[in-house]
Amino acid sequence: MSDPSFAVDAHQAAVARELYAAVRDLPLISPHGHVDPRLLADDEPFGDPAQLLVVPDHYVTRMLLSQGIPPAKLGVPRRDGEPVETDGRTIWRLLAANWHLFRGTPSRLWLEQTFRTVFGIETRLRRETADEVYDAIAARLAEPEFRPRALFARFGIEVLATTESPTDDLAQHAKLEADGWGGPGGRVISTFRPDDVVDMDRPDWRSSVERMGSLAGLNVRTYTEYLEALQARREAFIAAGATSSDHGHPTARTLQLDKSDAARLFEKGLRGSVTPEEAEAFRANMLFEFAGMSIEDGLVMQLHPGAVRDHNRLLYERHGKDVGGDIPQATDYVHALGPLLEAYGMNPHLRLVLYTLDEDAFSRELAPLAGGYPAVFLGAPWWFLDTPDAMRRFREAVTDSAGFYNTAGFVDDTRAFCSIPVRHDVARRSDAAYLASLVVQNRLPLDEAAETMADLAYHLPRRVFRLDGDRA
Repeated sequence: MSDPSFAVDAHQAAVARELYAAVRDLPLISPHGHVDPRLLADDEPFGDPAQLLVVPDHYVTRMLLSQGIPPAKLGVPRRDGEPVETDGRTIWRLLAANWHLFRGTPSRLWLEQTFRTVFGIETRLRRETADEVYDAIAARLAEPEFRPRALFARFGIEVLATTESPTDDLAQHAKLEADGWGGPGGRVISTFRPDDVVDMDRPDWRSSVERMGSLAGLNVRTYTEYLEALQARREAFIAAGATSSDHGHPTARTLQLDKSDAARLFEKGLRGSVTPEEAEAFRANMLFEFAGMSIEDGLVMQLHPGAVRDHNRLLYERHGKDVGGDIPQATDYVHALGPLLEAYGMNPHLRLVLYTLDEDAFSRELAPLAGGYPAVFLGAPWWFLDTPDAMRRFREAVTDSAGFYNTAGFVDDTRAFCSIPVRHDVARRSDAAYLASLVVQNRLPLDEAAETMADLAYHLPRRVFRLDGDRA
């Protein structure tokens, strides 16, 4: 990338380059993501280029599906056992033949920068160069320096948080700890994500609750035992290094139910007789419960609402979850979070990081909430919004009300391990461009802009996510 600034004005671009250079080599803090810890625990060589960069990337497969290319032709497994393409070179050629579909998209930006900065490949991908690029990446992946642990160190990752359910036994994290491995100066921790034992709409909710209880040493038959099992699993995650929880609810609704009412809903859930409205009430109640737990045990609470999961039902029926079938929706925060914030918003021990897929909410609701409650911080633009343009819009929308220091720094939120340094680099460039715009307008001195850059890139996420060891 010739100009690291994302700025168009020459003066602003020069300042942005200076700001970016000051933070370019700072360690990476990755406090929220979905890399499989098995990748680092086993440290096996990556598969072929398609298995690494195409098959698991729902940004890529989703775009190709929009143009009529079935995910099965891209190697995405089918849940019904029907055959899918398994030849990596065939999949890669299909991507290259349709590379024009990604013009102007963040997927192209991330992939091309990954080709260049991770694999050292300058050749532009297109139909005619598909095999050349494929062979060059495949040759790199065969080298010891491109094993996951070696790349972890090379990427300069200080902390990488994965995301696991309370039904996970954390064996991969235990293996990493037993190996004494976290990378030079780095560590891998988990994040507590209880959605599968909270969302009664899930077909596997009851079996997930049973599994959680088994790991906690409890036979969960009552709401009280359910809460005890959750507490026990949170303690296990904290012992394994976790500093945060994550909650991916359809809405941000919170509700303080009477214990007897919550118990009644829990028992209906075990019988399989809850209505959608009751399932939503139970989720809302559990967000309230989790806030109380966070105050007690210090886990930072992240809320990721607003995704209509599996909107493309045919895609879900064929391939399952997390393959590109989800769609954002408008999300209310002011009224939805009212009960939780009324009870805990001023509590110095609660740290609640809010994300959104609804850009209108940034300036209308989220920034004023973060500017009005000590417990609230704004999470980075996420999922459909983690793009250079959306990152700029985010800063423009929230800085007036929330400033910089009520935001939580960048999260890459990715399953694509090799894209982690690229995504952080793009975020740093975007923030450099925005801060440079303030400098050239004489709204912020250069030295303060440089200090803010370092805080956004490194110090804020360490502090907000309690990665500095301070759990108070």
